[in-house]
Amino acid sequence: MTCTAPDHHQMISARTLGNLEQSWCRAVACGTGTTVLALQMDKPHSKLPLLHQVLKKLLHSHPLLRSKLHYNPTTRDFSFLTPAAAPPPSVEHHDIPATAHLLRRLSTKQTSDLPPCHLIMEHELNDSLWRSPSSFPCSGADVIHAALYALSESRSIVVLRLHAAACDRTTAESVLRELMELVGEAEGGRKVAGIENEGEGGAGIEALVPRGTGKKTMWAHGVDMLGYSLSSLRLTNLKFKNTKAARYSEVVRLKMDTHQTAAILAGCKSRRIKLCGALAAAGLIAAHSMRLESDKVKKKYGVVTLIDTRSLLDPSLSIHHFGYYQLPILNTHTINGGEELWDLAVRSYSEFARDKKCNTHFSDMADLNFLMRKAMENPSVTASASLRTSLISVFEDPVIDNTREMKREIGVEDYIGCSSVHGVGPSVAIFDTIRNGELDCACVYPAPLHSRDQIMQLVAHIKKILLDATF
Repeated sequence: MTCTAPDHHQMISARTLGNLEQSWCRAVACGTGTTVLALQMDKPHSKLPLLHQVLKKLLHSHPLLRSKLHYNPTTRDFSFLTPAAAPPPSVEHHDIPATAHLLRRLSTKQTSDLPPCHLIMEHELNDSLWRSPSSFPCSGADVIHAALYALSESRSIVVLRLHAAACDRTTAESVLRELMELVGEAEGGRKVAGIENEGEGGAGIEALVPRGTGKKTMWAHGVDMLGYSLSSLRLTNLKFKNTKAARYSEVVRLKMDTHQTAAILAGCKSRRIKLCGALAAAGLIAAHSMRLESDKVKKKYGVVTLIDTRSLLDPSLSIHHFGYYQLPILNTHTINGGEELWDLAVRSYSEFARDKKCNTHFSDMADLNFLMRKAMENPSVTASASLRTSLISVFEDPVIDNTREMKREIGVEDYIGCSSVHGVGPSVAIFDTIRNGELDCACVYPAPLHSRDQIMQLVAHIKKILLDATF
């Protein structure tokens, strides 16, 4: 299908989104799925033309990033409208006084120790571009938004905000790397080879599931839907602090040095498990230990592990093929108290690995997607209308980042990347990165459903559990 944009004399391709992408449009509207990449740079805000130049090349290489979301009120479906050529990128510019004013407003007693990059990243996570009641269902909105915040004459923060329907974590990781490579090229560095993305944005994940892996009888669908529904009602949650106030996403970082990280990874390798198993197990133990002594009886918790399915699809896709191709596997674990980290890590990872081997991520995709949409439409079906679907979510594989030299060359001092979770989602979503051998996790949670002090305590306990079991 083609049409002509009202303000451009160029062809535009249109594709109705798949079921999973449709759900993410609704999830972002209620607060979950806005991905933010924030880079603090020792570059002046006068480098705005450089950012325009870099974004133009990024949009040229990736058709999906230059798409707009279109909502059809008749069919109640979303579509991607993608122009054949990249339009001029727009960047929201905040000068030094405006940025200083924003940072003063964001700084509280609890956040006074947080660096500017962290504060601005949280601010962008909660921006209402795709969630304002007046604009939902956000027809005509771009899937990417860029902003430049001037900290001083010599330092600035570059922010990219991306819509979940067009961006899973692999996409965000690739966007960040390509952005840094293009900045380096623009400043006289090595020329970046063009990325060929024929077909990018042309199909949702449902059209690429390998034949037979997603098949399930109607009876099996019914049984599994009932099982997931009943199981979710029995899952234990982290204690809620405020269930009435409007929600927003906040972040606590968990960091380890190279020695600590290497030891934990060695512990995982020796037990033939991945880091996600250790992180999930430490989160379960930490959450259970925070309960009142009178309530420390056997409890059942939910863990969601997210898989990048690109290599599993037919045809398989590269990491440079942007879009949302991430699927969850939900496992429940009973915690009695007193569990040893590595025993629980092996048990929890083994259950996940078994389900992945059985293609549960494909066969249960429709069921979990349906339940996610029903929870958004009927929050009261979740505990205290919290929209919590699990205690914790982790990724099967961490992001491996060995770009220290590139960052030094282009002036990146710090960066954070994660997604909002205050709509439907877990109590804590862990976005783990190993940066030049050091573990750095952005732990995102819904506030004030949970408080910053509460999650800081939980994250500190997770770190202690990991280190005590390793050294």
